[in-house]
Amino acid sequence: MINRAVNRFIVFLGPARARMLFFLFTGTGLLSLMLNAAGRDNPQVNLIQSLLLAAFIVGAAIIIGGKLPPDDRARWTAILLPALGAIVIGLVFLPHLMPLLFGGALGWIVAGMFIFRSRVPMEYQKAIRHLRKNEYAEAIKVMDELIKQDADTPNHYRFRAELLRLSGKLDRARRDYQHMTEIAPDSAEAYNGLSEVHLQMGNHDAALAAAAKASELLPNDWVALYNLGMIEDRVGRSNDVVTHLTRALELKVPDARHRLLIHLYLARAYVRLGDMANAQKQFDALKRHGTGLEEWQKILESDQAATLKLVIGADVDTVQALVRKEITLESLGSPELTAKVSKPSS
Repeated sequence: MINRAVNRFIVFLGPARARMLFFLFTGTGLLSLMLNAAGRDNPQVNLIQSLLLAAFIVGAAIIIGGKLPPDDRARWTAILLPALGAIVIGLVFLPHLMPLLFGGALGWIVAGMFIFRSRVPMEYQKAIRHLRKNEYAEAIKVMDELIKQDADTPNHYRFRAELLRLSGKLDRARRDYQHMTEIAPDSAEAYNGLSEVHLQMGNHDAALAAAAKASELLPNDWVALYNLGMIEDRVGRSNDVVTHLTRALELKVPDARHRLLIHLYLARAYVRLGDMANAQKQFDALKRHGTGLEEWQKILESDQAATLKLVIGADVDTVQALVRKEITLESLGSPELTAKVSKPSS
């Protein structure tokens, strides 16, 4: 149970952030142990050790917080920032009041978790519990009942569509995303989801149209541009791939694993266009994202990543083959590789 929880946490963070957290923990811990040799009763040693603890807490919050969605990040910032501020004030300026301030910080964290508690409907929590046990049918039934009671909330359809995709019910997922676009026509998220499920079904024209609509609604969103460029790669629209994915990189894609695939798609586009100099530049950039490859390989090992593997599994295999020199850069434009990535595997 503990190992499973740790593995999920590492997958959530990704290899790069997990290593950063490990080095932060070991670095501050070792420094604190070394300071013990100077004497535990030395006030300066105690102060420095307390500052090391505060540095670990702040660093861990930044590393973990960077992976949280914006809403969750804002919530935990509101909870933790005042508590950390009280601890730092106690350590630096009012050490004689440290026990009182530390107790107050802990009290605020407990109170803040209630004050800023996430407004997730109980049905979502219940469905997530089923999902963790791979009980897809039960999770979908929970959302079916919620939608019967509240049929006008777009997010209910989005969440059920994700569950349906995980269970392999792609046409039902498509209908949920389609209905979401009808009740929330300005939702880029709805069109992104619709494009992804069409791509999984092999409906490239419909996927391209939905992705283009999502990018139109959010022209400066890297996710929409990434999805659009990925689909354009599948249908061989190389000039558009270069335009949209170059723009996505300019918007600072945060995850190494997505940057990895963007460089693959750009390299493939340049090979198809006969521009081997730029293809080589993209391949060189791709090789610098080894942590991204590790992340994808770890994610795709999960049972819940089966549908994701249908879409990008061949791309991840291609990256690995390129890095291992099992295939050449020039071969990216071959009809065989194009067919492999364009048609989802069953």
